Parts: sequence; C-alpha cells; structure tokens
Amino acid sequence: MTLPGKIEILDVSQPVRDTLKTDEILLKVKRIGVCGSDIHAYHGEHPSALYPLVQGHEYSAQVIAVGSGVSEVKPGMKVTARPQRVCGVCNPCKKGEYNVCQNLRVEGFHLQGSAQDYFVVTHDRLVVLPDGMSYDHGAMVEPVAVAAHATARPRMLKGKNVVVSGAGTIGNLIAQFAIARGAAKVLVTDISDYRLDVAKACGIEHTINVSRKTLAEGMSEVFGAEGYQIGFECAGVESSIQSLMATIEKGSDIIIVGVHAQNPVVDMEHLGERELWLIGSMMYLHEDYLTAVEEISAGRIKLDPIITNHFPLEKYAEAYKFIDSARDKCMKVIIDL
Repeated sequence: MTLPGKIEILDVSQPVRDTLKTDEILLKVKRIGVCGSDIHAYHGEHPSALYPLVQGHEYSAQVIAVGSGVSEVKPGMKVTARPQRVCGVCNPCKKGEYNVCQNLRVEGFHLQGSAQDYFVVTHDRLVVLPDGMSYDHGAMVEPVAVAAHATARPRMLKGKNVVVSGAGTIGNLIAQFAIARGAAKVLVTDISDYRLDVAKACGIEHTINVSRKTLAEGMSEVFGAEGYQIGFECAGVESSIQSLMATIEKGSDIIIVGVHAQNPVVDMEHLGERELWLIGSMMYLHEDYLTAVEEISAGRIKLDPIITNHFPLEKYAEAYKFIDSARDKCMKVIIDL
C-alpha cells in the first residue's frame, strides 16, 4: 500500500536461504486474513499506519528453511507467528508485558507485513500449528489470540453476565471466548442482522439488533434483574461506549478492544460516580497464541461461519473494495496464496 486507498502488487526477489540469521525462519505464506484495522489503514484512518507499507499481520504459512540455531522447527511444518517487534529493555517488556512495549512496532503497520509469497520471521515469535489444522484456521489464530487476551483482562469473568458490543470478527470471537471461559450469559449486540446471524451460527445464543431495540431493553430480557458485570467494546464507535457505561452494573469492568477512527467522548463524571473500570486491551502475548491454538483445536472456538470470502493475492485491492461494498454481507475475508 503506497498511500491510503492505493495498493500495488510488485515482483521482488525471494529471500535467500543461505542468508538466514541463526534464529530466522523462511516461510511460504499460504493464507492472509484481512483485519478491520487493515481497512482502517486502507482508508488512512489507522492511527499507527506508516506508508508505504506491506500489510498482513494475521496469516498461516509453511516452513521452507530455518537458520542454523533453530532445531525444533523443521521445513514442511505448518505455522503462524506474532507480528510484534519489541525492544525487550523497556519497563513493560521487563515485566513481561511486551504487548505494550514502549517501542512496539507491528508488522503490517510499522514494518513490512506478511502479504507476500515468502516471509522471514524470528524463532521467538513462531507458533507451530497442529498438522490437522487447516491453513484457513491457522490464519485465524491471530484474531482468536486477540479474543484470548481481551477476555483475560477483566478482574473476574467466570460466572459473570457479559455484553459484547459489536458482532464483527473480533466481537464474535470475544463472545465465544467468554463462553469458553465460563461466563454465565453472553449477549452480543450489533446493527447488522447478518453479523448477528453469524454469531448464532457460532453458538452465541443471545443477540440483539440495537438499531431496533435499545441495549437497556435487550439486557433486561436476557439478564433480568441480574444485569451484567462485564462489557466488551468492539464496535469502535462512541455510542457503543456510552451505551455500555449507561447500562452496566456499578463497579463493573468495560474492556476497550475496538479501534476508534475518531476519539470518543467519555462522560468522566458518570465513570467516576459509578466507579466503573475502563480497561484497555492491546493485542496479545505469546501464551494467548498458544491458548488460541488449543481452543480452536478443541472445537470450542468455531471459525467456519466467520470465514466468508476468499480472494487470490493478485486481487488484494478487489478484496478491499468488496469489503467496503458488502460490509453487512461478509465477515472474515481471506487472501489465498
């Protein structure tokens, strides 16, 4: 992507196996998932995107060659990898919180991403996938890891009632993960009947379309007098945060996951008076990737209803245009290589 809205496909030299550093691994990329943050970058609305850039941060691949210092990963293995590049020396990194590294750089936004036939990664970020996992599902490990991390952010989730605002891919996966982690009841909201139908196909029982029914009405029907104690903001719009703050039980947790193209207005007096916890969630840790692989493999996270469209690499630009024209008729778009 040379500029917002402009995608070019270029011929470049394949990485040379003999030049791999000791901890590097050469991959043949098989699938790339198009993320909502990619679309923000495409429209020049992502706060971190640096142009020109090679996109792609959620993907699956096959190992082609390994550096001399890599022993447990072999050519032919099916893998994915975290796109984070961290400094390792700042205070967050020293505490193991490298997902919020002071010098964090992310492939596909600050550095070249995986939207290319061959890609080199370092061993420490690699995650080996089970032989039986499809490349489609392997490309979904990254967004599932986002959900794994986000649902670990509340002070206590098990046994609590949960509202997920936004039924896109991330909201859907967070709702599924909340169920897997033992939430009592999970309600998903959106303005798209299509996305809510996909949520139901993934086993999420309770949904409401907030263009026809308010969150207050929907939560009363689902939770009754119990109310809800955990809210996940995945829509990335101001009204979503405001609705959660207005309806959640006092003293409860709201986790902010959505990418906001415009900074929302938050009623700070309301936040303080109700003693709400507004909690950020940023990407994932390596263990979140491992948890994602485990949950997908166990069948507790359903992915097939979410993967709705495939495009070849040479039609990357067409894929973005399709997403723009069919936002209410597609979920996860996969690029095939």
